[in-house]
Amino acid sequence: MEILKPLVSLTPEYFIQIFNTFLVFFIINKLLYKPVMRIIEAREKDVQANITEGEQNRAEGIALKKEYEEKVGLAKREGQEIIKQATLRAESKSEELVTEAKQEAAHIKEKANEEIVKERQKAMNDIKSSVSDIALLAAAKVIEKDIDKAKHEELINNFINEVGEAK
Repeated sequence: MEILKPLVSLTPEYFIQIFNTFLVFFIINKLLYKPVMRIIEAREKDVQANITEGEQNRAEGIALKKEYEEKVGLAKREGQEIIKQATLRAESKSEELVTEAKQEAAHIKEKANEEIVKERQKAMNDIKSSVSDIALLAAAKVIEKDIDKAKHEELINNFINEVGEAK
């Protein structure tokens, strides 16, 4: 029968193999694992800083958006106020121009009425003068003698006044 051999025998090669394994582990740890872990940690810190910066930028963006919206609203209100003021000024100016036009029309009408009164008075004076000349001629023919001109005018003026008062 055969004697069973152990799976692992404690030989010097076994201890060298274990030593080599630990040596490789130590070298890998020093040369590879720790630098890689430092790079990963630096990357995690960088990502975390970027996330924090992104959140801050987002908060600033929201604040700027709100400020922008407030300024736009203020500008709209100012624009509406300017339009309202311009409309009021235009209406006021329009009313002022209409009032001035009415006053000018009344003034022109008043002047025209005064001119009519003057023309009527002038026409009346011309008619009186014509009537007095006609009356003088008629009187001269009726009387057939010459009366002095001052008496004729006095008679004519009396006649015209009596006829004017009768109307």
